[in-house]
Amino acid sequence: MRIALFITCFNDTMFPATGRAVVGLLERLGHTVEFPRTQACCGQMHYNTGYQAQTLSMVRGFAESFAGYEAVVTPSGSCAGMIREHHRSVARKYGDPALRDAVERVAPRVYELSELLVDVLGVTDLGSYFPHRVTYHPTCHSLRMLGVGDRPLSLLRAVRGIDLVELPDATSCCGFGGTFALKNADTSNAMLADKMRHVQSTGAELLTAGDNSCLMHIGGGLSRLRTGIGTLHLAEILASTESSAGSSRAPTPEGAPQ
Repeated sequence: MRIALFITCFNDTMFPATGRAVVGLLERLGHTVEFPRTQACCGQMHYNTGYQAQTLSMVRGFAESFAGYEAVVTPSGSCAGMIREHHRSVARKYGDPALRDAVERVAPRVYELSELLVDVLGVTDLGSYFPHRVTYHPTCHSLRMLGVGDRPLSLLRAVRGIDLVELPDATSCCGFGGTFALKNADTSNAMLADKMRHVQSTGAELLTAGDNSCLMHIGGGLSRLRTGIGTLHLAEILASTESSAGSSRAPTPEGAPQ
């Protein structure tokens, strides 16, 4: 299968290890992953902030960069949702017929990581090993827009050595929401406080999710409280093996106690 990686601007800028984990994981399964160098932002920040017409060039660029691939994988339910759902609406409203056709060909082939692994490649046991107590936060776009359901949990349950604990009120939003956290800081912080309380109640060493944006928001709060709880993207847990157990310990969020 010809697979392309859409790293997203957020991961490319701040969490490149997640992209490397995705590639390493898929290569371990016998697949070759290509990285189109013309890729750029999917336009979600602009779209959600009201600049929908201005996303047209980004929609066009994405369709051109990823044309011809059988599957496009991204370690972000948020960006996958933007592409699958909103690129079509932008193309229909502001684009020409050629762009609409190009988006209709590409958008359905874009998958969040757990969707690609479980639904397309048909695997849940990836030979992963991660001997830590972990809890999982289902991010809003992956849960509500993509409907990933228990796919991430089925992958985590197959990880050897993991102590996977349920997160209370898991489906509640963490309060990030991109620019929402900036424009509505008080509301965002109240939602974050609830989420952090639930994370701490699990006794987990680590919180994982399919979006580094949410993990950064929650991890930042946990760091400021000096809880000692780390955050790590789902891809990085799944990429860990017994041979790398010595280095599988999650990085401590900035500002957290060592």
